[in-house]
Amino acid sequence: MNQVTLYSTNTCPYCTMMKNFLREQGISFKEVNVQLDQKAAEKLVATTGQLGVPQTEVNGQWVLGFNPDAVLENLKGGVTK
Repeated sequence: MNQVTLYSTNTCPYCTMMKNFLREQGISFKEVNVQLDQKAAEKLVATTGQLGVPQTEVNGQWVLGFNPDAVLENLKGGVTK
């Protein structure tokens, strides 16, 4: 089973685009709002070295920004560059 976690904020338009994309594709995901959860924000930066959102973890692989192709590729088990 695929595991997808989207790290987002309330004010990020690309986060909304990513949520809409995941819903349109029928991909279930967990959302972590790093604007409301400071510990999650710190963990995200410690894990990826990136502060920006959206960041989407797909089966253990990180997709930075709004990149639907990379999300789909990671769901298929492929590795994106």
